[in-house]
Amino acid sequence: MRSAAAVAGAAALLLVLAGCSGAGTNPMLDAKGKTFLLKGVTDVREVGQITGAESPSQTDRYAVYGTDLGSMMNAGDRTYFVFGDTFGERSPDQIGGGGSYWRSNTIGYTNDADPSDGIRLDGMITDDIGTAKELLPSRKADYDEMTKIPTHGVAANGALYLYYMSVNHWGEPGRWDANYASLAKSVDEGQNWTLLDDVRWPGDGDFIQISPYLVKDSGSKDAELYLWGIPSGRFGGVKLMKVAEPSLERLSDYRYYAGLDDRGRPIWSADLAEAKTVVDDTAGELSVVWNPYLKRWLMTYLKEGRGVVIREGLSPWGPWGEPIDLVTSAEQPGLYGPFMNERYTTDGGRTIYFTLSLWDPYNVFWFRASLEK
Repeated sequence: MRSAAAVAGAAALLLVLAGCSGAGTNPMLDAKGKTFLLKGVTDVREVGQITGAESPSQTDRYAVYGTDLGSMMNAGDRTYFVFGDTFGERSPDQIGGGGSYWRSNTIGYTNDADPSDGIRLDGMITDDIGTAKELLPSRKADYDEMTKIPTHGVAANGALYLYYMSVNHWGEPGRWDANYASLAKSVDEGQNWTLLDDVRWPGDGDFIQISPYLVKDSGSKDAELYLWGIPSGRFGGVKLMKVAEPSLERLSDYRYYAGLDDRGRPIWSADLAEAKTVVDDTAGELSVVWNPYLKRWLMTYLKEGRGVVIREGLSPWGPWGEPIDLVTSAEQPGLYGPFMNERYTTDGGRTIYFTLSLWDPYNVFWFRASLEK
């Protein structure tokens, strides 16, 4: 395995170099002179299983027989894998969510920095008896609060943060209703979480499920968190907001992408109602990262009825290229949750790795793909 510290150092260097190049412009935030490079993907395949009794991690020892999602956040050498509804016991032939010992969310972690041979969890956040514990409690009452699902997390300000959605009701496939989206914080490496109720977006809005990415801009003393968001369900487009890292806990400091001015520069508004769509599509379980091979942004999501797609972005607000099939529904029925992480690439970023949830057997798997310019 490669040193996780070396990988993290390389990522930090990338951000510094990006902020210092181009006469003070950051190529992560500037689309000028760029063209689309991504023409397709090759060698797309399953590498291994991350959760479940059949996985190398044998998460059944933590009473995790079935779970999904698996978005990732990095803190030092450790990567946290954040899971959704989790069940401790299930019948062998059960498909989809369900079973006994239901927890709305759980977290595993690893120092494994070599994605090429799969990911083995070093452990999970557990309770006093050693089972994976629910981090964000929910009422588990239909048409009230059915569950709390973390949609993505980020390490910032010396703490861990989870953006999550409070689900009111699971509807038809790909559709559900949310009460609101909000933020939770941990200062003890994920052991305990505090709900930050003052940071909350409305349940009928466009930032119910988000994907965050910290960017150090040469023009700002603080890193800024860019957050791409979609509504509840899998049938909305993608919008964008940002906030300075020290201000993550102040809702009034979030700014929403409201289009371009007459010089082609982004307009950032304090008014949520002014947020503009950056990707007009039906997106579910969103993931966005910066890719060092293309020197472009990559976005993955589930496109209902088609499968998981990948798009290339010239800046956080675009333009974004056309969707390219990554894993189709014909290849992997019941797939969703294609989450990437900047730590997990090889070949200078040409090969990317991502989690993928499969409805049957309702567990999280590890996939790879090679990018073709």
